Amino acid sequence: MRRRLRSAALPIHRHSLKQLVVDGALVALAYLLAFWLRFVGSRWPSRYHVLFNRTIWWVVPLTLIVLAAFGVYQRLWKYIGRRDFEAIGKGVVVATLLVVGGVALLGHDLLGARAELPVSVIATFLLLCAALLAGARFVTHLIAEGRVRSLSVPKGTRQVLVVGAGEGGRLVVRELMRNPALRMRPVGFIDDDPRKQGLKDEYGLRVLGTTDKRDFARVLDDVEPDEVLMAIPSAPGTVRATVYTTSRERGIPVRTMPTMFELLQDGGGLNVTRQLREVRVEDILGREPVHMEVERVGAYLAGQVVMVTGAGGSIGGELCRQIARVGPRKLILVDHAEDNLFEISRELSEDRHVNVTVPVLADCKEEERLREVMSEHRPSVIFHAAAYKHVAMMEMNPVEAVRNNSLATLLMARIAGEFEVRTFVLISTDKAVKPATVMGASKALAEWAVEAMAARHPQTRYATVRFGNVLGSSGSVVPIFRRQIAAGGPITVTDERMSRYFMTIPEAVQLVIRAGSLTEHSGEVFVLEMGEPIKIMDLAKTMIELSGLKPGTDIAIEVVGARPGEKFHEVLYNPYERPQPTPAQKIIRAERERLDPDWVRETFDHINLLVLEGDAAALAEHVSKLDAARLADPAGSAEPAAS
Repeated sequence: MRRRLRSAALPIHRHSLKQLVVDGALVALAYLLAFWLRFVGSRWPSRYHVLFNRTIWWVVPLTLIVLAAFGVYQRLWKYIGRRDFEAIGKGVVVATLLVVGGVALLGHDLLGARAELPVSVIATFLLLCAALLAGARFVTHLIAEGRVRSLSVPKGTRQVLVVGAGEGGRLVVRELMRNPALRMRPVGFIDDDPRKQGLKDEYGLRVLGTTDKRDFARVLDDVEPDEVLMAIPSAPGTVRATVYTTSRERGIPVRTMPTMFELLQDGGGLNVTRQLREVRVEDILGREPVHMEVERVGAYLAGQVVMVTGAGGSIGGELCRQIARVGPRKLILVDHAEDNLFEISRELSEDRHVNVTVPVLADCKEEERLREVMSEHRPSVIFHAAAYKHVAMMEMNPVEAVRNNSLATLLMARIAGEFEVRTFVLISTDKAVKPATVMGASKALAEWAVEAMAARHPQTRYATVRFGNVLGSSGSVVPIFRRQIAAGGPITVTDERMSRYFMTIPEAVQLVIRAGSLTEHSGEVFVLEMGEPIKIMDLAKTMIELSGLKPGTDIAIEVVGARPGEKFHEVLYNPYERPQPTPAQKIIRAERERLDPDWVRETFDHINLLVLEGDAAALAEHVSKLDAARLADPAGSAEPAAS
């Protein structure tokens, strides 16, 4: 309250004292010039000499006080705006009227006779005062904004072409102009809006062309920039790909402005030039990324005790980061790998200042330990992301794959139901559809386990979320390709025909969180729209080019052949599933016949026995027959397949 009263009593910013001094000199100059211009070419009458000398000492402070009352000194000159110029105009008019009134009232005291200012002096003072005060601020603003260019260009300055003449592009240009030390000089814009073609912005930069490949190539050849800056955060991947490939063909590097989503995720500020980054593979995949307001779609998690299993993994870790933004009452981080759990716990508490996390070392295969954790923390929502993902590794260890991915999921889902957890969400994969590998089959079994528990525990809402590969996850080809490129190659591709669905980790996790609130009927399977599949060969070539190298010349690509059971193309739905829309963008419900819970129980009993015996061959054979049985009988009402 005291601070408000102080501000009201003295409407002057503490950094404005220098401005007051300069304004005082400008007001005095305007007053002097008003008299001088009135009598230019002749001598001043003595009475006006006396009037000037006896009034200037109070005209200047009176004018400054009036200007301060209109809020002129509450902002630095380099941030001047329209309202500030309006305030100057109003203040000068009022101050001039007060000066005229003061001279009229004090005339006898000043001259010993009636005194008044000539009309020409009044008008000239008003105009000069307003012009000088506004002009000084305007010039300062232009210099601060970089619009007054120096004739000499700093050595090493790079010429940059900005793609996007909208708000993002203007923001980038303004920052570059304000900071010559960045040594980057914009030379023009590229924009697809036909209305902007040929137009200039406030800095005199012209829109030179569009992102059409031929037109963009023409501009690059004409301008020959040292760098291209992508300033369209929402640009589709096809546009980014065109800009990148066309620029790289001419040896011109490309950087991109981050999206607002990335800025918020990183917890950084809005320093655009600091946040400019190199183009990444996900920028040019040709698919439209999904960005949701996590605080809105995940509102159902606010104030809740939320548990994430596999919290130290790529998907589990991102789940924890985004759930933490929603404001849970407690966030339980469960992982059996000490190093991974330590890293995600440290990141959340130290880097992101999240103080509601509880790291728990536990293995989802151990029933007694799970019950201890559930009894202590009583979560209301569980995201089960713990799983083995590497296909080749699971082929060599089928028993452990089924134990961890299938039996552990059944155990987690059953205990969640027994403890009356409100929502249980399983993270699944497209490899669970018509599985051709042990890893895929183990995740298909996990989906069945969740569906069966939904029938046995109606008080808990169960859901499964299925999606394809995520860029940068521990099971993705992207980290493998990066390591191979760093080693000088070669990049190994199993088959030129091989294609996969791809999505970034953050957007996949956003959709998982959203799907957790969609369940109308417990046990539903939700599938994320992944866009068009991408050829692995094209991905390999793109990653080589992103590294500034040439495929086949600098980095060799070797086709090594598909591994046993590996599919050339993944699919997202089983033949017995019917895709149905949901209220959520990019989330589809896979409608299917419900499994017989007794069939699932008998199936898992048999699998558990084979796991206990460690009979890998019999287990692999039995698991491979199960999906064939489901295809023949979607409801699972037939007898379980025999081994």
